[in-house]
Amino acid sequence: MAFKDKVVAITGAAGGIGQSLCRHFGEQGAAIAAIDRSEAVVDFVATLAGEGIKAEAAVVEISDADAVAKAFADLEKALGPVDVLVNNAGFSHQPTLERTTPTSWQSDVDGNLNGTYYCTHAVLPSMKERQGGAIVNIGSVNGLSTYGDPAYSAAKAGMISLTKALAMEYGRFGIRANIVCPGTVRTPIWEHRVEKSPEILTELGKWYPLGRVANPIDIARAVGFLASDDAAAITGVVLPVDCGLSAGNIVMTREITLEDF
Repeated sequence: MAFKDKVVAITGAAGGIGQSLCRHFGEQGAAIAAIDRSEAVVDFVATLAGEGIKAEAAVVEISDADAVAKAFADLEKALGPVDVLVNNAGFSHQPTLERTTPTSWQSDVDGNLNGTYYCTHAVLPSMKERQGGAIVNIGSVNGLSTYGDPAYSAAKAGMISLTKALAMEYGRFGIRANIVCPGTVRTPIWEHRVEKSPEILTELGKWYPLGRVANPIDIARAVGFLASDDAAAITGVVLPVDCGLSAGNIVMTREITLEDF
């Protein structure tokens, strides 16, 4: 198993992508440090235990640097030092600048960019001491182009810059850092929207060259690859996992060529 005897810390572990990440790594032998601000992560870890996956839960708000430091110290005592960190936690409060306030802007930047830094800061000393480790950040296509949610998007763009800085500075210690940028992902949040508008994902699919949106396992598999020894020479990479969305505007292309290819 690719991650046997490895400790993998995953933030946002109770969410749709987070749960898929935990299972993907756990099924490959990793012990999971499941981190989330929601108490639901405790029940999820119990579920993982029932599936034969070793895991510990930490309920923490990652925008609180001191709380993050304590949580990672406690998790290290329980599981050992972190070999792989997946900064998956993230959210958006407002879809437009018009509706964004200084408070919501601060919250989005704290929960996405600053939280990623605080978690990374917590694991770097141990990784540096052991001369190895992998950090995979979950960004977004929003960090690459404009799709709304400006505060969230700015934070995700900042995560790309942070990832590259990590790769540059810490490569000499055997630490790799990469970022996966999903497009729309069919998580439980979207399932609720499908209940209200059954056609919504079909409509979204026309913007994606593959004709569909990603599933959580698509993200987990990409992260798993980047965290594995198969990617030993890969660092500083920005990898869209978006069913082709960032390749170009497929709807416009079809209209320009006047044919549906």
